[in-house]
Amino acid sequence: MKKRLVVLSLLPLILAVNGCNQGSQKQYFKNWNDCDALTALKAYVQDVTNKNSKNYIPVEDRIATFDMDGTFVAELYPTYFEYNMLEYRALEDPNYKDKAPADVVEAAQMIRANVREGTKLPDDFALVHAHAAAKAYSGMTVKEFDEYTKMYGAMSANGFENMTYGDAFYQPMLDVFDYLKDNNFDFYVVSGSDRLLCRALVDSIGIASNKVIGMDVVLKSSDQGDADGVDYTMKPTESILRTDELIIKNLKTNKVKQITQEIGKTPVLSFGNSGGDSAMHNYCLGNQKYKNNTKAFMLIADDDDRDHAKKLNETDEKFKERIDGLYNSWTTAGYQTISMKNDFKTIYKEGVKKVDFHYN
Repeated sequence: MKKRLVVLSLLPLILAVNGCNQGSQKQYFKNWNDCDALTALKAYVQDVTNKNSKNYIPVEDRIATFDMDGTFVAELYPTYFEYNMLEYRALEDPNYKDKAPADVVEAAQMIRANVREGTKLPDDFALVHAHAAAKAYSGMTVKEFDEYTKMYGAMSANGFENMTYGDAFYQPMLDVFDYLKDNNFDFYVVSGSDRLLCRALVDSIGIASNKVIGMDVVLKSSDQGDADGVDYTMKPTESILRTDELIIKNLKTNKVKQITQEIGKTPVLSFGNSGGDSAMHNYCLGNQKYKNNTKAFMLIADDDDRDHAKKLNETDEKFKERIDGLYNSWTTAGYQTISMKNDFKTIYKEGVKKVDFHYN
C-alpha cells in the first residue's frame, strides 16, 4: 500500500514535467510559409536521423554545405558584399583611394558601371575581381582585414532602410541553420567570396571560422620578406599579413576541390542559389556512400517587392521569363527549388524595408 501511495504522489509531478516538455518544444521555421521546399527538407532530415530508417545517416556523416551570397546573405544591395566593399575601397575610402593601383580602380569602376548603368561585366570578371581584391587589401594583417570588413559591414545597405551590409541575413535560412544544428548536422559555408571576408560576416551569427571555405590569397608573416615559409621561422612578435597573390577563386568545381581537401567527406545536403553552386550540388547528389540519400536546394530570388530581384531596366516580362527558366533548369538538374517570394514569410529582420537604390 505504501508503494502505491508513493507512485500516486509522484504522478502529478510526472504529468507536470511531461506537460512542461510538450509545451516548451522548440518551434522551427517561424520565418517560412508552408511550402514544398520546407516539407522536403523536414521529411529528409527526419528520415536520415531516424535510426530505424534504411536511409539513416550517422552523425559523423551529416555534412551540409551552404553557399553564402544569395543563399543566406543578401546578394543585391546592389551587388555582392565583396564587390560593394571593393568599390568602396578603391573609389571612396579616403585612406586608400588615392594610392589604389590602376587595375584595382578599373575593377571597381566596372562594378560601379554594372550596378548603376547595367553595363555587362566581362565573362572573366570573377577572376578580375579576385586579383584586384588581393591587391586592394595586401599588407593588411588578418586582424586588420577582419576589422575593415566589419567596419564596412556596419554601413547602411544601399536599397534598404534599417539594415546594414553586415546584418543582411535571410531570416528563413537562419532557421535552417538552427534546425540542422539541433539535428546534429555539421554545416560549412562554401563561398566564392574571400574566406577571411566570409569569416568576418558570419561571425555575428555564430558560425565558427573553421567552418568557412572561400577564395584564398597567400599569407605570410610580417618580417618574412621574400623568404619561403619552409625556411623562415616566425617570431612571437610577428603578425600574419595578406599578400597580393591569389591562390584560388572558389567557384564551380573549385568548390568541390576545396570541400574534398578541407572537409574530407562528401556532403549529404547542399544549399545554393546559382550556377556557381551546381558543381557542389552535383558532388553532394553523387555521394557514393549514401546513394539516393542526399538533397540539394536552390534558392531563387524571385521577390521584387521585398527584395531587389529584377536586373536594372529588366521588364516584367523578361523578369518572369528569366525566373521561369531558373525553375526549369534547377528542377531538371534534380535540385529542390526554394521560392523567396512564395516560401519566405519574411526575408530580412523585422523593420527592414526595400527602397530605391541611391548614389552620390
